[in-house]
Amino acid sequence: MAESCPEAWRRIIVGAGKSWVVFAQGTCVVLPNPDPATDLAAAATALLREYGPVHVGSPAGDFDVVTLDPGPGWAVTCHHPDILTYVAPDEVPGGEDLVVGLHGRGKRDQDAHELKVLHVEDAR
Repeated sequence: MAESCPEAWRRIIVGAGKSWVVFAQGTCVVLPNPDPATDLAAAATALLREYGPVHVGSPAGDFDVVTLDPGPGWAVTCHHPDILTYVAPDEVPGGEDLVVGLHGRGKRDQDAHELKVLHVEDAR
């Protein structure tokens, strides 16, 4: 990947004042208005633990693919509006939406099980 995951999310997230946490596989949990006393990593971990695991055939298995403009790459959404996963172009040759979405969903599931925080962006 040409840019680091935190750099990618800085480019992707629209709107000032949003705090966010990135996990090891590229899943980002956006925390739009956290309380000043909130531990951002803990809050994001709790959300990802609850809403991140994939359960095929349920809303937790659903996803949508958003082609980033400006690119490169895609954001893969899930059933929670504040959880997204970044997929870089070099991860999915060809960039077909279904393949990108399944790859991103798999990354989210892995992050939801490992819960390894990579970066915390505190915009409070």
